Amino acid sequence: MFVSKIFVFTILLISVSCRYLNEDQRPYLIIEDDDSIRIFALEDEADVNEVEELHPLRVRRQAHGNINTNPDGSSNVAAKTPIARGDSNVLSAIGSVNAADGKGGFGSAGAGLAWDNINGHGATLTGSRIPGVADQLTASGKANVFHNDKHDLTASAFATRTFPDKPNFPTFDTYGGKVGYTYNDKIGATLGAAHTDLFKKTDYSAMGNLNLFKDRTSSLDLNAGWSKSVSPYLPSSRWEPSGGISFTRFF
Repeated sequence: MFVSKIFVFTILLISVSCRYLNEDQRPYLIIEDDDSIRIFALEDEADVNEVEELHPLRVRRQAHGNINTNPDGSSNVAAKTPIARGDSNVLSAIGSVNAADGKGGFGSAGAGLAWDNINGHGATLTGSRIPGVADQLTASGKANVFHNDKHDLTASAFATRTFPDKPNFPTFDTYGGKVGYTYNDKIGATLGAAHTDLFKKTDYSAMGNLNLFKDRTSSLDLNAGWSKSVSPYLPSSRWEPSGGISFTRFF
């Protein structure tokens, strides 16, 4: 009976491969299609139609990306193309253009490598160019600290080395991190900080977001929060509000 249900379940999932495994005496079902890989926990071995998804993250298996808008009218474009993959990990080539004004100008552009794990962990190594200002090399990582069907907590950290265009200006490092919480994939909040030794400057941020609409191709979000910078070279340091509505298109 159990084998026959697995067979029926597989037929219903066109172009989908399923694998069944047992880890620590708890049965799992791995569903892999052309676009993603997902892991489910089977609460009852006798009924594979009642499954609990372990993690909402889909490790994408095809080239994909997104375009979103900024409050000033500019756009950000990001793309990711998998180049190597395993059962739980994907290595991808990534590229992005930020603050594109539609007239050939942009704030920055970069490319690099990204590693994604089925459990929500990941890391990136990217090089970027800020026209007329500097080149940057950034290493970042994230870890999914906690996840269930309603709550998700992720921590991330980064380190950036900046190579200014001015020949007499020294290279400098910026490093920081943030913690992000999401409820029901709708409401989120992040706390972050970053420090640059050369300028003795520390940036703090506290942001929130509310998803107004989301489907497989687009998302509309309301973002708001506060940020401030602290440095002996700045005349004042106070929390400044910011916010806006962003529209993201997935492709």
